[in-house]
Amino acid sequence: METPTVRWRRLLPRTPARWAAAVAVLAVLVGGGTWTAVADDGPPAVQREDRMLRPGGVEIDTSYFTAGGSGKRPAVLIGHGFGGSKNDVRAQAEKLAADGYAVLTWSARGFGKSGGAISLNDPEGEVKDVSGLIDWLAGRPEVELDKKGDPRVGLTGASYGGAVSLLAAGYDQRVDAIAPVITYWNLADALFPDGVFKKLWAGIFVTSGGGCEKFEKKLCEMYERVAVSGKPDAAATELLTERSPSAVADRIKVPSLLVQGQSDSLFPLGHADAMQKAISANGAPVSVDWISGGHDGGDSETARVEGRVGSWFDRYLKEETGTDTGPAFRVTRTGGIDSTDGAALKRGASSDTYPGLRSGGREIPLRATGGGGTPAGAGAGAGAGAGAGAGTATKSTGSAETFRNPAGAVPPAISAVPGVGGGLSQLSSLGVGLSLDFPGQFGRFESAPLATSVRVTGTPTVRVNVKEAAGQDAVLFGKVYDVSPDGRQQVLPSQLVAPYRITADQQGKPIELALPAVDHEFDAGHRMRLVFSATDLGYASPAEPATYTVTADGPLTVPTAPAVATAAATLPWWTWGLPAAALVIAAGLLITARRRTATPAPDPALTDVPLQITGLSKKYAKSVDRYAVRELSFRVEKGQVLGLLGPNGAGKTTTLRMLMGLITPDEGEIRVFGQAIRPGAPVLSRVGAFVEGAGFLPHLSGRANLDLYWQATGRPAEDAHIEEALEIAGLGDALARAVRTYSQGMRQRLAIAQAMLGMPDLLILDEPTNGLDPPQIREMRDVMIRYAAGGRTVIVSSHLLSEVEQSCTHLVVMDRGRLVQAGPVAEITGSGDMILVTVAVTVSEPLAEKVASLPGIGSAVRTDDGRGLLVRLDGATASRLVADLVRLDVPVTGVGPHRRLEDAFLTLISGGAA
Repeated sequence: METPTVRWRRLLPRTPARWAAAVAVLAVLVGGGTWTAVADDGPPAVQREDRMLRPGGVEIDTSYFTAGGSGKRPAVLIGHGFGGSKNDVRAQAEKLAADGYAVLTWSARGFGKSGGAISLNDPEGEVKDVSGLIDWLAGRPEVELDKKGDPRVGLTGASYGGAVSLLAAGYDQRVDAIAPVITYWNLADALFPDGVFKKLWAGIFVTSGGGCEKFEKKLCEMYERVAVSGKPDAAATELLTERSPSAVADRIKVPSLLVQGQSDSLFPLGHADAMQKAISANGAPVSVDWISGGHDGGDSETARVEGRVGSWFDRYLKEETGTDTGPAFRVTRTGGIDSTDGAALKRGASSDTYPGLRSGGREIPLRATGGGGTPAGAGAGAGAGAGAGAGTATKSTGSAETFRNPAGAVPPAISAVPGVGGGLSQLSSLGVGLSLDFPGQFGRFESAPLATSVRVTGTPTVRVNVKEAAGQDAVLFGKVYDVSPDGRQQVLPSQLVAPYRITADQQGKPIELALPAVDHEFDAGHRMRLVFSATDLGYASPAEPATYTVTADGPLTVPTAPAVATAAATLPWWTWGLPAAALVIAAGLLITARRRTATPAPDPALTDVPLQITGLSKKYAKSVDRYAVRELSFRVEKGQVLGLLGPNGAGKTTTLRMLMGLITPDEGEIRVFGQAIRPGAPVLSRVGAFVEGAGFLPHLSGRANLDLYWQATGRPAEDAHIEEALEIAGLGDALARAVRTYSQGMRQRLAIAQAMLGMPDLLILDEPTNGLDPPQIREMRDVMIRYAAGGRTVIVSSHLLSEVEQSCTHLVVMDRGRLVQAGPVAEITGSGDMILVTVAVTVSEPLAEKVASLPGIGSAVRTDDGRGLLVRLDGATASRLVADLVRLDVPVTGVGPHRRLEDAFLTLISGGAA
């Protein structure tokens, strides 16, 4: 059954170069002091065992990775990409093994040292091999079993390896979790989308496999047949479909992390959308992650993706329920340039639910522009039809565009170029792109300049009427350009185009066409340009000349995915190592300043009061009469969670900076436990703060980062109360992992834990939920409440009013530097003229309308659950309202004031403005 060719290799916990770098950073952190690097436990040594196995009757070259002792552990299988081998995934295998998994990698049939012919994940070929490898894992003594012959096992892999992960989950019920990366759902849809042959990618596919002779005979024959005809036939479509995950859609019922590339004209985002819909319909947990790169190139975000895959398996294979697996949906967005290295800056946007590809549709009116007769531009940033001009066989009539498919379909338009488009697509938000459409071969429709910016997240759609003059199939390619205000530049988001084959029976009537799914920001003043081209470099077009007429039958509908929120911008790489050094320098400056400043005597009456601010004022720099904060006074008691609210420019951050002794007020006083705040005041040791993020050393574990930070303070280790802070922060086993593997939410919690070290009596948090998804925000709320529960005090500045309402006990509302109102949350939100009426039955719309028409009632709206009414009083009293409801036979169960914090906040701010 197996021919052992065993080789053992030992991995050092860290390389000497990495140790040297770590020592250098530590020297910076302590201001040039001398440190001795002592190896901690570190990750366990990883052992590798190479074997030739015959799981499906063909020799398969495998590598098996384990680390640590003899305890039972889950197993992970990692597949490689098409044209590669098991060596491509070795680094990821070693990391997972060091994290406590038994990891098996293999070279698929026809690749590396494995035998057999490439059969494109045939259920009787490559998929059967995977089941045989799972059988082998079930016999390993160190692998955890759910029952005899059934190991606890997950699968991951990119592209070809991702598809076999999905297929294995459909064919083998022993698979417990999967994490496929940039892969396909239906290979026929990928290579023959809408019946159009994706000739360039198909050719690359075959060539990277070693040539047609390396494939199973019927696959080679199918490819050559389609490549010659330029059009897929039913047999070709059926052959690829039966070897695709979509063929077993109803049988994939395991937790699935789906990672798909935005720079990917081979397997576009629609494939992940189809996976999500099918698997979630089967009742399994699913998360979707749109990365920056893809098969066309660009940033594959390897470290982040592998970290998230590891967390996914920790949750669903190790069953670590506290593991943060990330949001249900995440997309990487590009915007701006890092001044340190010229790279495109990236940040994540997320939602706690998957929005799909058509969420939040916004209609953009279009008009035909007659641009098909003008050059579409050549090279980066050139605009399709940049100006009207003479063209051949092209005209514009109302909302119709007529253009031609040239004989031989040459020269073709250019959109995506495999291996090139990815790098450009990441810069599309910066006005850089590559597009080429030839005169007379395209029609275009354009929007008016956008009044506001529009973030498109998903698949734009449009209704059109298409006609081919001779009644033959029309082959078109649709794309949406981002056009600059002056019309001279256009960008093709992610360099993507959608092909369409419109048959004779579809012509002459409105049909809906889906454009490429993208995530792209169209700035205000820019226009959306919808182009239909007769040719495209990546696809096969009819060789016969043809004339097409396209009429826009409605607006362009663009999805905006309103629930997807963008995280705060990430910091440049070099800032990770510097914040602690900055603390040391700042401490020195504060100590020096302290020597020059006389400190007022303590106030015994305020010894137990965490914070009292009296008459605080601070002018803007170089200003005589403009104040950032003016005559601010309020008091905070023990056990309170105080929300500091106000619009931008209200003076919140300035107040917090004065509170922490970072800047000095012009007038007034701040007392913390009776001690006046001055730079370097000893009482600041009782204050913990999290402001504008925290810097961590990414290669160290979370625990090591906290230990290092506390050592830099020079205070005794026993005063750190690390365990207590960690219990409140709720990081669990993640503390042992390198910080570079952390999600944004885990980094935030680690930063909060750092602020809690020493268990300060007063904890200050400035926007602690920035960049977190809704589940992570709820966790942060619980962290604050738990911290204050012990009699300590928390001050939190936040823009999330709904979250403040749920987590805070008291509020201070500021506007333009002044105090507007302070007091308990219930007191501030409890007033108003909005009444909540709960009833014993579901409220009908006619009943709501009848209540709204009562005398003295401004409006009446049903609540979301239908079991209540939100009634705005406009002259009537609550008692009069109840009497009228009883007269209408409404079974009232409760009546009370209803006012959200948002309502109160806006009322207070608008009142201040008046």
